[in-house]
Amino acid sequence: MRCVRLSACTIVVLVLSGCSPPRETGTKGKGHAHDHPETGPHGGVLVEWGQEEYHAEFTVDHGNKQVTVYVLGPDAKTPAPIAADAISLSITNLSPPLSLTLKPDPQPDDPKGKSSRFRGTDDRLEKEQDYKGSLTVKIGDKPYSGDFDESKAEHSHPHKK
Repeated sequence: MRCVRLSACTIVVLVLSGCSPPRETGTKGKGHAHDHPETGPHGGVLVEWGQEEYHAEFTVDHGNKQVTVYVLGPDAKTPAPIAADAISLSITNLSPPLSLTLKPDPQPDDPKGKSSRFRGTDDRLEKEQDYKGSLTVKIGDKPYSGDFDESKAEHSHPHKK
């Protein structure tokens, strides 16, 4: 009798676990679906911060040796101004790796004290290549960090001279 109950319980568990909807893996394999493109509205690669609370769009203007990061909302399209003093950029595929502090450069529609655009310059950004690294910021009391790899994204890498 005990064997019959154990077998019945096992069957119930197997049936119930087989009835759950399949887990969506999304485009980046993070266990959820992405309803946004891999590139942002400025042609840059997207970085996810949090559970899609924010997105950061990484762009490079090689002619001006400048990185611009746009902070976007969950849809990865709409500017999301934040109150942050800086965004930390690390580019790991340069030798030596590049660490750069990106300062706020508010866009015209950003409210006072917030910015949806951050910029920084470095001579090594003149080289036209795909960059790999991470972006880190603290918004309020919550830290956010995400990795990017331009070589794995379908982006329209604008090369301005």
